Amino acid sequence: MPHTTSRQITDHIESLYGRPRADLEAHADSTTHPNMLSALLASNSAIEFAERDLDFQLQRLRQLTHPEREVGRHDAGHIYDCARRIGEAVAVRDTQARHITAVLQSLHRAPAPQTTPTPATPPVPAASTASSAPAR
Repeated sequence: MPHTTSRQITDHIESLYGRPRADLEAHADSTTHPNMLSALLASNSAIEFAERDLDFQLQRLRQLTHPEREVGRHDAGHIYDCARRIGEAVAVRDTQARHITAVLQSLHRAPAPQTTPTPATPPVPAASTASSAPAR
């Protein structure tokens, strides 16, 4: 199952910062203080984990409920557990995605600094420290 939510968020983060995710993660890992980039990447990692868990639990549930498989009384607990974990994974993914999307929508890429040279201004003559009062 493709992980479209985390991929869309990754694309948005890469677009916002103008660099590939691997570079952004290396940069975030090199800083010692928390910052917006670190928070965005951590939230996206939580979404990716939830998507992988969702895939795993769905696959397990399909195995347990396969039409050619006889479901025993011990299987009911496993089926229930898979269904519960699927619900949890969906809740985590959707909540994290909603919050990170709101943050990303509030951010924008700053324009590149202008490289046009500023016109040189002539130096201002230094003010005289001598008093303008007549000498006695």
